[in-house]
Amino acid sequence: MDASFAAALRDSYDALASEHADIVASSLDDRPLDRALFATFAELVRAGGNDLVADVGCGPGRVTILLSDLGLDAFGIDLSPGMLALARRTHPHLRFEEGSMLAMDLPDAALGGLLAYYSIIHIPWDQRPQLFAEFHRVLAPGGVLMLAFQIGTEHRHRSELFGTPISITWYRQQPTDLAVLLQDAGFTLWTTTIREPESPKTPAHGFVIARKAT
Repeated sequence: MDASFAAALRDSYDALASEHADIVASSLDDRPLDRALFATFAELVRAGGNDLVADVGCGPGRVTILLSDLGLDAFGIDLSPGMLALARRTHPHLRFEEGSMLAMDLPDAALGGLLAYYSIIHIPWDQRPQLFAEFHRVLAPGGVLMLAFQIGTEHRHRSELFGTPISITWYRQQPTDLAVLLQDAGFTLWTTTIREPESPKTPAHGFVIARKAT
């Protein structure tokens, strides 16, 4: 990731964490499909015999804690020190580390699972092959990958959110594009799930679960 782009993303999420902690750390009680897919992900990971899971782009840790509650040895990785500070305050018994998902400080084949919950959406489209190669590197053979994203073909930039100045770009994804990229990276698709738009003004949401070849 370009250094200036990464710095803008980090600083933006630092600002959101400090000024809107109650919003960014909200629960997922209103997303039953997401929670059901987390449970499926956890079951697949446990079946593989390695329950160490990274929540990549974890933000305030609201999904990290759910994975832990599902019996996984879950920890979070995020670019934003502000988000990590919020996560550590909220979930002091869990581990959270600062880092980039494009170059994680993890050994090869260390993880049984990796979740990227609406975090690949900040990676420019042309860097997805590098990203999925890194995901493949850190997952053990048979390891499970889960992605969540907004569906579309456009990207959008915001300079303000909740009244706070930011500089964040969101890249929407096509499930068919991700399928090809993941297969090229050495993954086998397990399922693709689509949640239809809640209104004409909102996008559909996609979820992909894939496995690293054994």
